[in-house]
Amino acid sequence: MIKKNNETETNFVDKPIVINRVTKVTKGGKRFAFSALVVSGDRQGHIGIGLGKSREVSSAIAKATARARKNMIEVSLRGTTLPYPVIGRHGSSKVILRSAYKGTGVIAGGAVRVIMDALGVKDVLAKSLGSSNKQNVVKATLNALAQLRSASKIAAMRGKSVESLVRGDHGTIK
Repeated sequence: MIKKNNETETNFVDKPIVINRVTKVTKGGKRFAFSALVVSGDRQGHIGIGLGKSREVSSAIAKATARARKNMIEVSLRGTTLPYPVIGRHGSSKVILRSAYKGTGVIAGGAVRVIMDALGVKDVLAKSLGSSNKQNVVKATLNALAQLRSASKIAAMRGKSVESLVRGDHGTIK
């Protein structure tokens, strides 16, 4: 749960994905700076990403973590997996996420694996296609996760009950 007025704050998991060193060449020499991409999650369906820039690695990570916690989204999960397959895109990166049976584990590489761990997903199949740029892969994964809806949300959007969706009652005119 995200911290509200008088509630207690849950333990967040903060994981840096990319730390880049950038160099600015000036008349007096080279100036180094760092940018950090951090994923923050509570392992209960809330996830956020943040990008921080600074002259020092530690302050870049701190800025990125603060931004990630500020920009959290809630993801609809079904137990320890996703409710249905979904595709996310950002730039030329494409990420395919599929639900998996219990005990499958996280079949994902690199940045997607870190996001699934911070989100609290234990069973998922993922494939990253196109560009392997980690920032774009992370944003494509977040794009895919933001598309997920629970059965109750879908039913509410359609103005029906969950039971009528499960039965397949399409509201035909009699």
